[in-house]
Amino acid sequence: MTDSTLALLVFLFPLAFSPGPGNLFFAALGARGPLREAAAPMAGYHMATWAVTVAMGLGAFGMVQVLPGLTRWLGYAGAGYLLFLAAGLLRAGPGSGLNSPDRAGIGTGAALLLLNPKAYVIIALMFAQFAEAAGSPGGVVWIATVFTLNNLAAFALWTVLGERLAAICGAGRCG
Repeated sequence: MTDSTLALLVFLFPLAFSPGPGNLFFAALGARGPLREAAAPMAGYHMATWAVTVAMGLGAFGMVQVLPGLTRWLGYAGAGYLLFLAAGLLRAGPGSGLNSPDRAGIGTGAALLLLNPKAYVIIALMFAQFAEAAGSPGGVVWIATVFTLNNLAAFALWTVLGERLAAICGAGRCG
C-alpha cells in the first residue's frame, strides 16, 4: 500500500463510516433483511459513486463555476430525497421488510448517491486534499476506486449492523 493510499484511507475513514444518508439507508435495509437484499441498491450506489467521482475528478466540477445555481438545486433535490426516505422509514412498520413489494433496487441506490449532498462535499474535499495525486486521469481513477471501495466496506458494515440490531430487537432485548 502506498503512502498516498494510506493517507487517502485515513482521510476517508471517518467520512465513510460516520452516520449519513447512505449509511442510515443501508442500516435500514439491513434491518429489513439480510445483506444480500441490499446487494442491488449497493451496486447502484457504488456504480454511481465511481462514475460521479471520476466525472468530478476529470473536471465536471467546473460546471458549478459555469452554473452557480446548480449546487443550490442539487441541495434542494438532495434534501427532498432525504425527506422522501425519512417518510418511507416512518411509514414502515414492523414486519414490512422482506415481503415488501417495494424493495430497493439498483436505481434506488444510484438515486441515493446522486441526490446525496454529503457525497458531493466529500468528493470535492477529497480532490482538493489529494489534488497532486489526482493530477492525471489514472490518478483520478485510482482515487475514485479507493473511495468507492472504502464506501462499499462502510455500507456493508452498516447493513450488517442494521441486520444484527433487528435480530436483537426482534428477540425482545431492545428498550
